Amino acid sequence: MFKAMLIAGAGGFIGTCGRFLVGKLCSALFHGSFPLGTFTVNIIGCFIIGLFLGLLEKERIITPGANFLLITGFCGGFTTFSAFADDMLTLGNKGDWTTFALYTSASVICGILLVWVGRAIVR
Repeated sequence: MFKAMLIAGAGGFIGTCGRFLVGKLCSALFHGSFPLGTFTVNIIGCFIIGLFLGLLEKERIITPGANFLLITGFCGGFTTFSAFADDMLTLGNKGDWTTFALYTSASVICGILLVWVGRAIVR
């Protein structure tokens, strides 16, 4: 388990650095109020996790170590939105629309609310 954690941590480091660089690049290129850096990272992360999960499901190319490095580590460090989107897709594919709606709305509403609460506590 410790080895898997280190592998995921290495992937997370690379993903976090990538998120930082994409954010800086977007800030340098775009000066509007739309959070382009976060949006870009989330969209790219969703595409990348889709590729990795597709390879894992179809080709079995991704080994457990590569799974920790690429999916848990890199994608988790780059953006957790990609895992959220995959969870929603899985629920939709199962036809579990009640859980899909509950998970999606609870995640968005609670996420925004708790960011506000955390910031309010610090103020």
